[in-house]
Amino acid sequence: MLVPACRPLLIGSFPGHSHMETVRTIFSTTPDFPVWPQLPVYGKEGMIEQFLEGFPGVTCVEDKVWIETAANDFDEQLLAFFEDYVRCLDNPAALVDSRFAFSEEAGKGLSALLSYCQALPQKPVALKGQVTGPVTFCTSVVDERGRAIFYNEVLRDAAIKMLAMRARLQTRLMRELSDNVLIFQDEPGLSGFGSSAFITITKDDVVAAIGEVAAAIHEEGGLCGVHVCANTEWPLLLEKNVDVLSYDAFSYFDKLALYQDELAAFIRRGGLLATGIIPTAPEFIDQVTAADLTRRWLKQCDALVALGLERRRILNQTFITPSCGMGSLTEAQAGKALALLGDVSAAARQAMSA
Repeated sequence: MLVPACRPLLIGSFPGHSHMETVRTIFSTTPDFPVWPQLPVYGKEGMIEQFLEGFPGVTCVEDKVWIETAANDFDEQLLAFFEDYVRCLDNPAALVDSRFAFSEEAGKGLSALLSYCQALPQKPVALKGQVTGPVTFCTSVVDERGRAIFYNEVLRDAAIKMLAMRARLQTRLMRELSDNVLIFQDEPGLSGFGSSAFITITKDDVVAAIGEVAAAIHEEGGLCGVHVCANTEWPLLLEKNVDVLSYDAFSYFDKLALYQDELAAFIRRGGLLATGIIPTAPEFIDQVTAADLTRRWLKQCDALVALGLERRRILNQTFITPSCGMGSLTEAQAGKALALLGDVSAAARQAMSA
């Protein structure tokens, strides 16, 4: 069983231009649970672009990207996609040479992490990867009419299967280098669930989409996390197919804590909390101290204890994390956030031994 014990964990995106240099920074901050870095300065590492490769009908004109379902050969492209999916489902070893593998341009962060780990004298406790969550992906990618592909059942199904295969591949590669693998589905789009923009998206739609990607991770022996950096309908993410809940504890813990029964049940069944107590909004980074954040986090622990949970259980099942990725920050701001992360994690572990 993986026991975080208040050790630090990172989300995924970082400022900077060097993947290997970023991996070294990651290991200096989170040696037990390193993540592969996404550097948004490179266009192919954008949240949507990095996972769009290999999808049928992708059309790019200047700065616009869409799925061209009206193309003469679209049906053939779609058929080839599903044939590749079935082939890799039957033989997961084929993933490394399939359309579901990252291209050299899009996969530099993953390659850098794997290369670095191969030279280590001992395995990290766990490795972390990520995919863009299916709800965020399918509500961001559009067809030639500008309609989100979430509302096209065939395209939505294809997108979910593509993300599931990319999650499966990461898990397989990382399991060769660590006994534990965490793959997060990054779902900022879930902050809009229930709004007029997503009025026709149901709870069952969300749970099914996230669940299919989670199943692929579980089948390869990994743990599935879901990251949302805003408020959402939290019970959606406390289902049994989610092992780690990653949330912005700096700004939204009070919203999550409203769902007392669901949250307590999640923790009692062994669910892990990736507690984003380190703010990544530039306006907060320079205003907070490690002592401030530690006090805030300890009050949140008290609130969880008030739900009838044992304090030791809460501490053992908690990662300390930034509230979100740091790709939009300057390198100086990211450095401050990393320093806060290390200090708060150390204070939290000290609290465990008190």
